[in-house]
Amino acid sequence: MKKLLLVAGIILMSVCAVNAQEPTIEQASAAAKAASSVEVKTKEVPDSLNWKFSGIVGANLTQTQLVNWAAGGNSNLTGIIFANLFLNYKKGAIAWDSNLDTELGAMYSSDFTRYPWRKAADKLNFFTKFGWEFHKTWFLTVLGSFRTQYMYDYDYEPVKADPANNDRLLASRILNPSYTDLSVGIDWKPNDIFSIYLSPLAGRLTTATDPRLRAKYGVDTTKTFKMEVGLTFKAAVTYDKIKNLKIFSAITLFTPYTKKFGNFNVDWDFMISYQFLKVLNVSLTTALRYYDEVMIPGKVSKHGYTECARVQFKEVLGLGIGYSF
Repeated sequence: MKKLLLVAGIILMSVCAVNAQEPTIEQASAAAKAASSVEVKTKEVPDSLNWKFSGIVGANLTQTQLVNWAAGGNSNLTGIIFANLFLNYKKGAIAWDSNLDTELGAMYSSDFTRYPWRKAADKLNFFTKFGWEFHKTWFLTVLGSFRTQYMYDYDYEPVKADPANNDRLLASRILNPSYTDLSVGIDWKPNDIFSIYLSPLAGRLTTATDPRLRAKYGVDTTKTFKMEVGLTFKAAVTYDKIKNLKIFSAITLFTPYTKKFGNFNVDWDFMISYQFLKVLNVSLTTALRYYDEVMIPGKVSKHGYTECARVQFKEVLGLGIGYSF
């Protein structure tokens, strides 16, 4: 009898233990199913955050009035509109930088008996470079650029007067000249401010479609363009870390693989601007050029005037309406 009761007790305890474990097993199974149904989501950076668009646009207006001014000069009214825009892309090992630098201005002076309206500023520069980072801060890069002007411009010096052009001589017009560069090289970008680019394989296309301007810009008088292959170097600084202040400077050197190798063509642009009172802007821009085959008139002598390659320099200090971003 005692054995029977003992066996019955063991069976009863086993059943109770099984019943007590059933909810735990069911809960574990449900938790496992819930865990398997959860999707692991990775946070992706929106592509728009890889782009950076910045720059400055504005207009400057100056007026000068001279009456019996012994030191000389001309009364004039000058207006210039300008834009310097940057578009940068960076994602992983890919970097793409582009810049549009342009301006157009006119001057009116009642002191000029002929041609009171004259061009004060004219520039259209575009450059872009696409690079792949093969080592930290070092990029294998393709660079392209294009430079020209929008409108006709003339020299008004009497010694150079051309009777066929009403006492003025054509100096430039759109695509006369224009410079198109394409190169492959190495770009070093240690940060977002500074970069250095060097290419031993660079091509430059110089155009002068107007026969009157070909000799002046080193193009064969029987052709509309000149193609050169050479070496190019470019260094650039873009600084916008201080609110409302922007600084940009870029210098480009090019020398062809010809007997003139080592005679560098130089393009150096500089701009600093500061925006205040939300809409007002003060800016200083300079441009320095030296082209070995561009002939510039020299001093006038009893033998007339001479032409040779010379350093060209332009400076514009302006106060006007502007917006930087």
